[in-house]
Amino acid sequence: MKQSVTITDFVNAFEKLRPSNFSYEGLESLYNHLTDYEQDTGEELELDVIAFCCDYSEYKDLEEYKKNYSSINSIKDIQDATTYIPIFKTERFITQNH
Repeated sequence: MKQSVTITDFVNAFEKLRPSNFSYEGLESLYNHLTDYEQDTGEELELDVIAFCCDYSEYKDLEEYKKNYSSINSIKDIQDATTYIPIFKTERFITQNH
């Protein structure tokens, strides 16, 4: 039995278990990415906050990302290497960890 999860349910689950893992805007972008993935693939995902925190990371900008991945020089390099999720109207973004 699956349960539909709204953006509010999604944000509340993160706030309860991992309140500082993603910004509110980051959670909105991640939610949209994951629901698009479900629609594109037909695969239903389970709301597993801990797994999503392990699988994805939010960065304030490219410079912060480059501290972890020195071989990356541009957003295009990130897009070529992993899933890149921009956060609307900011320099922040989320990537799938690799």
